[in-house]
Amino acid sequence: MNAFRIARNELRRLSTGTMPKLALVALVLVPLLYASFYLYANYDPYGRLDKLPAAVFTSDTGAKDASGQQRNVGREVTDELVKSGTFQWHEVSEQEARDGVRDDKYSFAIGIPSGFSAALLSVGNFQPQQATITLTTNDANNYLSGTIAKQVAEQVRKTIAKKVGSEAADRFLVGFSTIYGKVQEASTGAAQLADGAAQLKSGQQKLADGAAQLADGSSTLATGLGTLKNSTAELPSQTQKLADGASQVAAGDQKVADAASLAANASSDVQGKLDSYRNQLVTDLRGAGVPEAQIQAIVGRADQLRSPVDQANSKIQQANGDLSKLADGARQVSDGAAKLAAASPQLTSGIAQASDGANRLKDGASQLSDGEKTAVNGTNQLADGAVKLRDGLAAGLQQIPNPDDPTRSATANTIADPVAVNANGEASAGTYGAGLAPFFISLATWIGAFVLFLLLRPLSTRALTAGAAPFRVAAGGWLSSALLGIAQVVVLFGAVTWLVGIHIAHPLGAIGFAVLVSLTFTAVVHALNAFFGAVGKFLGLVLLVLQLVSAGGTFPWQTIPDALYPLHVVLPMGYAIDGFRHLFYSGASVRILGDIGVLLAYLVGGILVSTLAARKRRVWTVSALKPELSL
Repeated sequence: MNAFRIARNELRRLSTGTMPKLALVALVLVPLLYASFYLYANYDPYGRLDKLPAAVFTSDTGAKDASGQQRNVGREVTDELVKSGTFQWHEVSEQEARDGVRDDKYSFAIGIPSGFSAALLSVGNFQPQQATITLTTNDANNYLSGTIAKQVAEQVRKTIAKKVGSEAADRFLVGFSTIYGKVQEASTGAAQLADGAAQLKSGQQKLADGAAQLADGSSTLATGLGTLKNSTAELPSQTQKLADGASQVAAGDQKVADAASLAANASSDVQGKLDSYRNQLVTDLRGAGVPEAQIQAIVGRADQLRSPVDQANSKIQQANGDLSKLADGARQVSDGAAKLAAASPQLTSGIAQASDGANRLKDGASQLSDGEKTAVNGTNQLADGAVKLRDGLAAGLQQIPNPDDPTRSATANTIADPVAVNANGEASAGTYGAGLAPFFISLATWIGAFVLFLLLRPLSTRALTAGAAPFRVAAGGWLSSALLGIAQVVVLFGAVTWLVGIHIAHPLGAIGFAVLVSLTFTAVVHALNAFFGAVGKFLGLVLLVLQLVSAGGTFPWQTIPDALYPLHVVLPMGYAIDGFRHLFYSGASVRILGDIGVLLAYLVGGILVSTLAARKRRVWTVSALKPELSL
C-alpha cells in the first residue's frame, strides 16, 4: 500500500455521505472565512475616517497682530477643519463636545480656548506665550480613535505652527529688506564719505605743505625784520642829522644862488650896455661920415672883441639857472630830510612791531605746521576708516537678505517648515488591509491546517495493521491534508485578490509560496497529531499563540520583548509572513530563498517526525488501544 493510496482512502472516507462532504467543504472554507472577511473589513479604514464623528469648538475672541489687523486664528482653524472633510466634524459648544465624547456621540473633540490668537500673535510683539489646543478622548469608546485623535491634534498643531511661523518669518524678512534699504543708504553715504575723505586727505596734505612753507617763510621774514629792526635802530638820530645837514646845505646853496643871481643880473646889465654902445658907435660913425663898409668892419671887429663877454654872460646865466635849481633841490632835500627825520621814529617803531609780529607769526606758523602734521595723520586715519566703512558696508550689504516678494514668501514657508519628507518607498502595500494580508493569510493557513485534523486521521490504522512502511504511512496521512490545504489557499487567494481587491505584485510566485506554506504547516500540524495524539492538537494551538506574538505580523518583530526573539527565529510563521510581503509588494527577490529554505526544512522535518510516529505506532500498547484522552 503506497502513500497515494492511503491518502485517497482517507479522502474517500471523508467524502462518503452528505454531512462528511459538507464538513470537507467547511474545512476548505475555514481559512477563507477567517482571512478574507477580516481583510475585507479592514481593507482601508483610513479611507473611511470621514464617517468618524468628531467635535470641534472654539472660544477664541481674536487679537490684533503686529500690523494692527484684527485676527481670529481659532476661527480660521475651526473653519479649515470643518471644510477639510477628514472626519465627520461637528462644530458645537465646549460643553456639548465634552458630553458627546463621554456619551460616545463623538469619538474625540478638539477645542480652541480663549486667548488662542493673542498667544499665537504675541511673538510679533516680543511677549511670547504658548498657545494651546485641547484634545478630549475617551478610550472607553475606542482606543484607536483616541490614538488617531492624538495624531490629528499633532497635525493641527504643526499646521498652525507652520502658518504662524511662516507669517512671523515673512515679517522678519520684510524687516531685513528694510534694514537692507537703510544699510544701502548708509553704504552710499559711506562711499561719498570715503570720496570726500580722500579729497580732504589730498587738500589736507597740500595745506600741511603750505603750512610748512609758511613756517619757513615766516621764519625768514622774522629774521629779515629782526635784521632790519637792528639796522634801523639809529635811523631817527641819523635822519635828524641828515635833516640838519640838508638844512645847512640848503641855506648855503641859497646864498650861492643869490650871489649867482646878482652876477647874472650884472652880466645882463653889461650886455645891455654893450648893445647900447654898439648902436651908438654905429650912429656916431655914420654921423662922422665913415663909409658903411668901414663901419661894418669896425662893428664886426667890435663884435669879435665882445664875443668873450657874450660867452661869459651865457655861462653866467646858465650857472645862475643851475644854482637856482640846486638851491631849490637843496631846499626840497632839506624839507624831505626833515620829514624823514620826523617819520623815522614811527618807521623804526613800525619795523620793531613788524619784527615782533613776524616772530609771533613764525611761532604760530610753526604751531600750524605741527598741527597740520597731526591733522594729516588724523585725515589719513579718517580716509582709511571711511574706506573700511565703505567696504564693510558694501560687504555687509551683500550679506543682508533682500528677497523679492515670491522669494520672501517661499523663504518664509521654508523657515516655518524647513524639512519636507520625500517618500521614496521601495515597495508599497497601498492599503491597511493589504498591509495585514501577509499576516492573516499565514495565520489562516495555520488555522486551516489545524482544523483539517479535526476530521482527518494523521495515520491510517489500516495501513499500520497491514504492515506498510512507516514513511508511506506518514506520507499518506500527510498527503490528504496537503491536498485539502492546497485547495484552501487557492480558494483563499481567489477571494483575497478578486473579491477583496488586494493587489499582488507577483501573483504566480505568491500562490506557489502559499502552497509551500500550506504544505509546511500541514506537515507540522500532522507531525504533532501523529506523534502526540490528542495532545498534539493542544500543542498546535500553543504553537499558534506563540507565533502570533513573535512573528511580527503587525508591528515590526524587533519591537517584541527580547525574550521572544528566539521564538521569532525558530518558528516558521515569521518566515511565511516575510516571504508573502516580498511577493505581495515588490515581487520575487533573493531574500525569499531563505524563507523557502526554512519552510522546506520544516516540511521535511514534519514528515520525518510523522515517519518516526508511524514507526512508533507499529507497536501496539494499552495506552494506544485505550487512550486516557480522546478528541
